[in-house]
Amino acid sequence: MKPQMNSRKLDVLFVNPDSSLQAYQGLAETYAAIETPTWALLLAQSCRVKDFGVAILDCDAERLSLQNAVDRIKSADPRLVVFVVYGQNPNSGTTGMIGASALAKELKQQHPEFPVCFVGSHTSALPLEVLGNSFVDFVLLNEGVYALHNLLKTDFHTNLDKVLGIGYKSVDILKNPKLILNPPQHVVPQERMDIDMPGYAWDLLPYRSRPLDLYRAHFWHAEFDHDKRTPFAAIYTSLGCNFACDFCMINIVNRVDNGSEINASNSRGMRYWSSKLIGDELEKLSKMGVETVRISDEMFFLNRKYYEPLLNEIIDRGLKLRMWAYSRIDTVRPDYLDLFQRAGINWLALGIEAGNQKVRQEVSKGSFKEVNIRDVCASVRATGMNVISNYIFGFPEDDLSTMQETLNLALELNTEMANMYPCQALPGSPMHNIAKRNGWKLPSSYGGYAFLSYDSEPLPTKHMTSAEVLKFRDEAWQTYFSNPAYLSLVASKFGEKERKNVEAMAKIKLRRRILGD
Repeated sequence: MKPQMNSRKLDVLFVNPDSSLQAYQGLAETYAAIETPTWALLLAQSCRVKDFGVAILDCDAERLSLQNAVDRIKSADPRLVVFVVYGQNPNSGTTGMIGASALAKELKQQHPEFPVCFVGSHTSALPLEVLGNSFVDFVLLNEGVYALHNLLKTDFHTNLDKVLGIGYKSVDILKNPKLILNPPQHVVPQERMDIDMPGYAWDLLPYRSRPLDLYRAHFWHAEFDHDKRTPFAAIYTSLGCNFACDFCMINIVNRVDNGSEINASNSRGMRYWSSKLIGDELEKLSKMGVETVRISDEMFFLNRKYYEPLLNEIIDRGLKLRMWAYSRIDTVRPDYLDLFQRAGINWLALGIEAGNQKVRQEVSKGSFKEVNIRDVCASVRATGMNVISNYIFGFPEDDLSTMQETLNLALELNTEMANMYPCQALPGSPMHNIAKRNGWKLPSSYGGYAFLSYDSEPLPTKHMTSAEVLKFRDEAWQTYFSNPAYLSLVASKFGEKERKNVEAMAKIKLRRRILGD
């Protein structure tokens, strides 16, 4: 079912592209999550309160073919088509370019009359590269809220030089094409968050028989039970991060400098919505039948000035939600874990990253505090909460022994879920700049930045090749999820059926180009 569109002329159609098959291979159909398009929802709501006509086309949720998507855009007949290429995972802005580029190219070939705009983390990182594509007419240079509002006030042809925060195409005096980046526009400041980004346009999302039933939670978030995965929603309560880890690009959408050497570390910082606004949004979701919610903040468990009133707001409203949130391993405050659990956060994702302290300190600019990882995990689990431990293999200082340290730590901790990533120099991250300066080989395609794709091509380390890193990561994942101790944990905590579901998932083997598959 499609949500109702405004009867008047549609000013902007936000498109969430589908890159799932290329990004997740055999995991896409059943096991990969289908997340609500957070930034499309935020941008749509911000435009709607300014009285622009808006709609969302979620190709990922509806699994639309290229032609079906083109036909839907044609039918909507918007003044502007905005591809929102941004996801909750750090690499999603780049891997989402797989589907976005294919659809935008097809749309331009069939209907060149539609102006096409791109926004998202990859676009923020490499705006001139994205604008240089023949199927892109405009780019928004950071999160794009104010730039988009002002662009929609134009006819898309005149006075474009007056719109801060956009890139567009022109011609020089000799009629040669010219790419222009205007001076940047500022991001929404803290004091304007509730006013200029006032929540989510949930009602614009497609559904089959009830709201949000086309979206599904991560397999483990639903305790490895497929029946608990939908309806589902993801939400930010804050934006950004105060840290500047080499491997992360999350803050690139905050950039207010068009310099070519700018990366995410130059625009770190956090902004928050009020606890009332987020409480209202969560209550809306609850009334729509949603129980499973991801809190997508990079650093939810960081500033108690913001998370404490929000968690109390959730408790006071009597919301019964199954939620998960993120924390660095060194920002967990044991005295607040009970509050988290009472508010319905039953999974805490911990960024452990590496088992070797020297390796971890090197890529985190020394900002990681020395903590006892084992004690932190034990404290979380003592409250009844589950732990998702996140690990990265292939940091620049990694060798076979340090990566084995990371795997050994994962097996020892034996947490209810473990994510294992190969290290990528993601566009917008400090590591991407370092890689370019040092002449390190970077992926030649968007799919090369996808952790689980056939074309995945992580960075080499000072001691290992890309292929060796990826091979170790894939074998480590299989080792963990076939480990009898882990399977026994799943059975005891969640049930025998759930254990069999995990075993079925582990039988899906990823194919990798650089490993000769």
